[in-house]
Amino acid sequence: MSDTDKIEFSPQTLELVNSIIARYPEGREMSALIPLLHIAQAEFGGWLSVPVMDHIASLLKILPIEVYEVVTFYTMFNTKPVGKYVIEVCRTGPCWIMGAEDIISHLEKKFNIKVGETTPDGMVTIKEVECLADCGNAPVIQIGLNLYGNLTPQGAEEMVDGLIKKNIAVVENPYIIK
Repeated sequence: MSDTDKIEFSPQTLELVNSIIARYPEGREMSALIPLLHIAQAEFGGWLSVPVMDHIASLLKILPIEVYEVVTFYTMFNTKPVGKYVIEVCRTGPCWIMGAEDIISHLEKKFNIKVGETTPDGMVTIKEVECLADCGNAPVIQIGLNLYGNLTPQGAEEMVDGLIKKNIAVVENPYIIK
């Protein structure tokens, strides 16, 4: 049994995956890659292991390297386990000019981790990401599907602390309508 044989989507998710793949003509299944990666990341704990990526490749009838290339190019995909709260700080021009670097430094000190690391308790991961498309509210961070803008370092800390205190986290799988 290969590692990809051990990877299975829930029946409801598999139905969604198959419906997305069916949108594309035969031989063009790779067009479904990014939506399937988002779904897989949500389904399998917030990150994409090699067996999960291999499974996606087999579903789309493409080479695993084609999946790896996409996953490692885009900052929205995680290739290692992440915390319950993934703090994605925009690192592009407008956010950097407006203080994203100060927010990152502040959060690194608060949680005693560096960008790309997760706290020992598995609660928080800090990431630098590409443009979050909310430049008018720079600096911007994203946690789950929510954007937070016009932040100061202290405001970012208070917002994250509030989410943790209230135990507000990312929904289990935002791609499945219950």
